[in-house]
Amino acid sequence: MKYLELTWSVARFAALVMAAIPLASCGASGDTGASTPGAGEVPPFPSTGVVESDVPPAEDTATNTGGVAESPENTDGPAQVTEGVQPIGLVGAGGAGPEPGAAPATGGAPATGGAPATGGAKPPPLNGKFVGNISTRGQIRPDFPTFWNQFSPENEGKWGSVQPNEGQFNFAALDREYAFAQQNNIIFKEHNFIWGAQQPNWVNDGNAQAAVQNWMTTFCARYPDVKIIDVVNEPPPHTTPKYINGLGGAGASGFDWIANAFKMARQACPNAILLLNDYNNIELAGDNNHTIDIVTRIQAAGAPIDGVGAQSHGLANANSANTKRLIDNITMKTGLPVYITEFDLNIADDQRQMTVMQDLFTMFWNDPNVKGITVWGYIVGSTWETNSGLMQANGQMRPAMSWLMNFLAQQ
Repeated sequence: MKYLELTWSVARFAALVMAAIPLASCGASGDTGASTPGAGEVPPFPSTGVVESDVPPAEDTATNTGGVAESPENTDGPAQVTEGVQPIGLVGAGGAGPEPGAAPATGGAPATGGAPATGGAKPPPLNGKFVGNISTRGQIRPDFPTFWNQFSPENEGKWGSVQPNEGQFNFAALDREYAFAQQNNIIFKEHNFIWGAQQPNWVNDGNAQAAVQNWMTTFCARYPDVKIIDVVNEPPPHTTPKYINGLGGAGASGFDWIANAFKMARQACPNAILLLNDYNNIELAGDNNHTIDIVTRIQAAGAPIDGVGAQSHGLANANSANTKRLIDNITMKTGLPVYITEFDLNIADDQRQMTVMQDLFTMFWNDPNVKGITVWGYIVGSTWETNSGLMQANGQMRPAMSWLMNFLAQQ
């Protein structure tokens, strides 16, 4: 892990200066000559390069309902992209995959078990740990690179936001966010491909295989440097897409549609780290065991899964020792690392929020089974959880944020 290059005093000063700049959208697309994160390297944390734009922030319509569907962000005018990718034929039960170097098959029924689809190399691991955050009301604040070296779109990357109408994609918001990440040497993580909410209404069992493959292929062709992807978000019983039978249904594994989603994601995005993302899986033992059950079943069905995402919204009253036990249980029983994907602390009291942050974040940082931490929002009044903000819009930090920046500056 590269050591942090910005001291706490400089970071604090930079935060106060940057906070005086109005909220800006991501920089416009285009090559600025700035370096981009390497496939096997975490960029220095934090960076000081900032790309700005004068586009006003979009209105946030997300709601906090404890894991129930969020509402999509408003988006800018559509960046029209016409569909044209043929569906990839997946491996059927007992069938063989395509020969190495062969062109992908077109059409074909979704797989029910079998080996993972070939044609994509195993993505290299990210060395060291990143500490990231998300968009603020659909935009990236100019101060983002001062604090974070990984980015996830809160709502802008969800399929329902990007392709609400069949035949057209709206990539306007993601284009700006991806360009910002590239220009500021920030890891870009996609959230998410498939979910039981915020999905296009036009997708059904009859067109699901072609539509999902086209969505994944189009995304990764447009954003080839995406490092990590939440392939399936909040699997059953939490949420269930209405089109799972079009992806293979339950099948022999009980979750063939999930296994097939990972196979399609590997075909489309061969260099990305592919995650199954869920909530409560490091908070509650029952959910922890359920995540392990899904993962081991889809692994047996040939799913090329690279890690498990733990949203971590419900840790305000957690004990770090128990949380660590559940994290390590996932790795021990699946062989996969854990990514903390949506961490927040919904705690109004400043001192208690800081105490819990110290306890949990220190554990995350020191546990070798945790490969990265994404905090789910940081500006007070603009976070999904009511009291989870870490910094006022003017740059004044709550004690938990001050502690976190000081902790990271010492690593």
